[in-house]
Amino acid sequence: MNLELPFIDRDKECAQLQRLHTSHKHVLILGAEGVGKSALVGYLRESFGLRVCPSSARLAEICDSLECELELESAQLHLVQRKNRLLKSFAGTKQTVVFDGVAWTTPKVSSFLEDVSEREPVWLCARSDQAGDIGHFWQFLWKFERVELRPFHLAETRALLEAAVAAGQIPAAALDAVERLQQLSVGNPRVLGELITGLASGHYDPHKKFDLRLLDLDRRIQHLPTPVGLHLP
Repeated sequence: MNLELPFIDRDKECAQLQRLHTSHKHVLILGAEGVGKSALVGYLRESFGLRVCPSSARLAEICDSLECELELESAQLHLVQRKNRLLKSFAGTKQTVVFDGVAWTTPKVSSFLEDVSEREPVWLCARSDQAGDIGHFWQFLWKFERVELRPFHLAETRALLEAAVAAGQIPAAALDAVERLQQLSVGNPRVLGELITGLASGHYDPHKKFDLRLLDLDRRIQHLPTPVGLHLP
């Protein structure tokens, strides 16, 4: 079951990004896995006219994503030709280009990110700004403004649960378990979303602590890697 959960406003971060976007600044959006970096970019994408590359691990997949974003026809071009075509397409548009999922950057990826940043404002979404985590692009981060996403506070967790109840996705009884769900999720929006999805199945009673512990255990099991050679139904 996949629920369409609402975006819970991050007023401070949105205002900060609005200011940086207006002034055409480079931005590094930092936050732990699941804290909502991609959701924030998705929320601002249309109003800011962002060009978004959802996966930024390899140059080839970056080219695939951005060619689709720019509606460039797939052609039998070498990777260098594809890269140069993209850089030419970006020049002078003043549209912010977002590279999501930035982790260890190879020299090729780092070089491309630097080339784009010389032409257009660039946003990077990453879990860390440390050299050992972000790779070769670390040397260019001095040009980037930091925007850090924190986990949800209790009030934001409550707001998300209230929205899910109002949409008829989960029972109103879930509101009695806000504090417990906040503890289980540690304020992580992705984990909270998975717990809400579990509650929507109707298999767990939010009034029972045992059921909530079982819900969290089942959620964690879903993320365990499947052993090689084992095919789950």
